[in-house]
Amino acid sequence: MTYTKDLSIVISLYNEDESLPELIGWIEQVMVREGYKYEIIMVDDGSTDSSWQIIRGLAEKNEAIRGISFRRNYGKSAALFHGFKAAEGRVVVTMDADLQDSPEEIPEMYRMVVEDGYDIVSGWKKQRFDNKLTKNLPSKLYNWAARKITGIRLHDMNCGLKAYRNEVVKNIEVYGEMHRYIPYLAKNAGFTRITEKPVQHQKRKYGVSKFGLERFVNGFLDLISLWFLSTFGKKPMHFFGFTGILMFLTGGALAMWVIIEKLIQQGRGMDFRPVTEQPLFYLALLAVILGFQLFLAGFICEMISRNSSERNQYNIREEI
Repeated sequence: MTYTKDLSIVISLYNEDESLPELIGWIEQVMVREGYKYEIIMVDDGSTDSSWQIIRGLAEKNEAIRGISFRRNYGKSAALFHGFKAAEGRVVVTMDADLQDSPEEIPEMYRMVVEDGYDIVSGWKKQRFDNKLTKNLPSKLYNWAARKITGIRLHDMNCGLKAYRNEVVKNIEVYGEMHRYIPYLAKNAGFTRITEKPVQHQKRKYGVSKFGLERFVNGFLDLISLWFLSTFGKKPMHFFGFTGILMFLTGGALAMWVIIEKLIQQGRGMDFRPVTEQPLFYLALLAVILGFQLFLAGFICEMISRNSSERNQYNIREEI
């Protein structure tokens, strides 16, 4: 495929009016120095400050700047979705608007995609300048869990500075809060050449962070949801059916064991407890009921999945 531009730089932002002129000037300096054909796609996620007015002014001075403005705040995933949809460059780079991501990293990341053949190059903020207690430690725990679940060996899954082959962003759908897991979405779509590059992290110069500690809790829950959907999304019966049958058989076996044990003790003239007075019997019945319900849930999910309009959507690499 022939691309009209070398680079598409997608910047999602919310209330970053102070940093935008400096950021765009820095990016332009790097682009001109390297001789890239580029575009800057700035997605204003419902800012309440003067961010959009500044974007309009910057676009009037540089025709390479494109702007998208949301009527309200939808979140970073929505901003990236529209940015990816509009991107026309051979390589798509995402970065934050708070000046903590350095545009000086872009040329090497571009080279790694174009020359080394990587699908994704993810930034790794090896030396961070965030608060160690509220940002660094939760981030390390979060990234450790993400590596274990996704199987992708990235130290900083949530780093905003990433470079993608254009084909990658056109074949994934970023929604909800899934911007944290774009490498995992790409892996599930068949783009497995994923690596990382240590990048320079800078202290926030203007404003305050728009994300709190709750993002780590929400991020972990999103990761579990994404793992479940990618693993069992098109075969729900494999999870619900197997779990249901296992619980049903286990509960049935325990119930039979309690009954048989009572009959043996009774037949030998030994003291015995009535079946209905044994807690294990009721736990066994509960397991049987839950197992049956899980099996029915899997059956219903399977029917829904087989009638889904996306049941036969697959990413094709090429045809000859």
